Amino acid sequence: MVPPEGPAPIEDYALIGDCLTAALVSRAGAVDWLCWPRFDSGACFAALLGTAENGTWGIAPVHPSPRIRRCYRDGTLVLETLFATPEGEVALVDFMPVGERMSHLVRLVQGRSGRVGMRMNLALRFDYGAAVPWVTRLPDEPGIMAVAGPDRTVLRTPVTLHGDGPTSIATFSVAAGETVPFVLTHSASHLPPPPGIDPLAALDRTETFWRDWSARGTYRGADGPAVQRSLLTLKALTYRPTGGIVAAPTTSLPEALGGSRNWDYRFCWLRDASLTLLALMGGGYFEEAQAWRDWLRRSVAGSPGQIQIMYGLAGERHLIEWEADWLPGYQGARPVRIGNAAHGQLQLDVFGEVADALYRARAGGLAAGPESWELQCRLTDHLAGLWDQPDEGIWETRGGRRHFTHSKIMAWVALDRAIRSAERFALEGPLDRWRALRAGMHASICARGFDPGRNSFVQSYGSGALDAALLLIPLVGFLPPEDPRVRATLAAIERDLMVDGFVRRYDTADSKDGLPPGEGAFLACSFWLVENFVQQGRLGEARALFDRLLALRNDVGLLAEEYDPRARRLVGNFPQAFSHVALVNAALALADGVGDGVK
Repeated sequence: MVPPEGPAPIEDYALIGDCLTAALVSRAGAVDWLCWPRFDSGACFAALLGTAENGTWGIAPVHPSPRIRRCYRDGTLVLETLFATPEGEVALVDFMPVGERMSHLVRLVQGRSGRVGMRMNLALRFDYGAAVPWVTRLPDEPGIMAVAGPDRTVLRTPVTLHGDGPTSIATFSVAAGETVPFVLTHSASHLPPPPGIDPLAALDRTETFWRDWSARGTYRGADGPAVQRSLLTLKALTYRPTGGIVAAPTTSLPEALGGSRNWDYRFCWLRDASLTLLALMGGGYFEEAQAWRDWLRRSVAGSPGQIQIMYGLAGERHLIEWEADWLPGYQGARPVRIGNAAHGQLQLDVFGEVADALYRARAGGLAAGPESWELQCRLTDHLAGLWDQPDEGIWETRGGRRHFTHSKIMAWVALDRAIRSAERFALEGPLDRWRALRAGMHASICARGFDPGRNSFVQSYGSGALDAALLLIPLVGFLPPEDPRVRATLAAIERDLMVDGFVRRYDTADSKDGLPPGEGAFLACSFWLVENFVQQGRLGEARALFDRLLALRNDVGLLAEEYDPRARRLVGNFPQAFSHVALVNAALALADGVGDGVK
């Protein structure tokens, strides 16, 4: 069976990774997306893109229509795809060994019954499909080596490979009890070929690593499997050398099918920091929370005026956006963007998210040196002279700066968490000045961000538009959940921003955000609605919505950024850390029965 030309539906993919890099594997057994890390900067480049022209690696039965089942092995990131054919059954086991000196992608073809004919096709492409590598055979062992510019990959396998134009192919068979390995390894091209590994021993070590990691989890609520899979996904999106967590391992998967809202998400967003810390600590993973907090502190260090909304895996600041115009885009969605120009935007809410993350880290018992508090004080004082300026907002709009209500609320959060930190942990700071500013900010936001005529908080001052980010008002402690303005805003969002029972970020048709209209329901916002329902005591509705959201996960428990209720498909970059963070936090709220609030 040859995988179909072009990438599969987003929900057909599963994630494998080694906490250095990641790959997406389709139900048909094709690795269609793979990013190797650059050794010098922690940045990523694509080696496979999902077509024979732009790169793919398929392994599947020769039989044209096998029955397919797949799952992750319990508590691991080891993917097992079972193909059943009239000749017998064969399993394809995909994983990336954790803890190796360099990244390997291991694919084991294991016979389960009968004898099954198999086909492998490998079309290696580098530099986002632009570079066809020079392929040669390994001199002293079975396999091939592909070189393009600074990069080399080596494929080791006992199967005989043949060239078919720019593609390497093989046909072979596997009987019950037999295992045929394929190991793809990346290295710098100026170095000798990397040494091989024992794939079966690597499988044992990798399974042990992931199961030991999963066993550390402390969540004991009703949604254990979903929470564990989400936490495993977050761990897989962690860059082990630095502790940074990418928003997603992909770029330019569209928010609207065929549209142009296509962004590169292979970076670390500050706004994810607080929610990620809460999810990790709530799941019992304080070591990962400590690494993420330390990454955060290093990345924002320096002049407060130079703080960015996102950084690279190691804290890189220059994330210049450009378009790979030779690529057709996912199912025709163009342009394909590399880098993200939003890194240069002013988004005031990041000050609040950083302050909230540092506060939650202290409250969770994560040790912090005096430099952490000094940094927070400097950021707070810088924000004091900046908070009343317009910005681009949480959704990184490209239609010009406005006075976004959520941005102002998160600026208030920055002052509030600085004050709480000083009071709770006996830290020194200008509390009288901060308290006066906090009170003034609160009064101003309530006066200008709430529209009495609409009886709701609005997206930006004077706009009248709604924004799902306003669901965070009670979750960050700006107003209590029982406040009439909170309840009225919640009712307005339920009335005007819901589609098929899920939450849109805002009305893209009337938003003047500088982009074409149209996108799916935003999954993180829908999980925020679950937390709001919990805080309102609407526990039955919270449970029902949470279960509907869980049903949107694909067959291996993964979520994209958004959901298209008309096409009934996942859309946006995949898998999306923000969606899985929000899932974990909503599950924690349901388990507590009270929601998060600020403790």
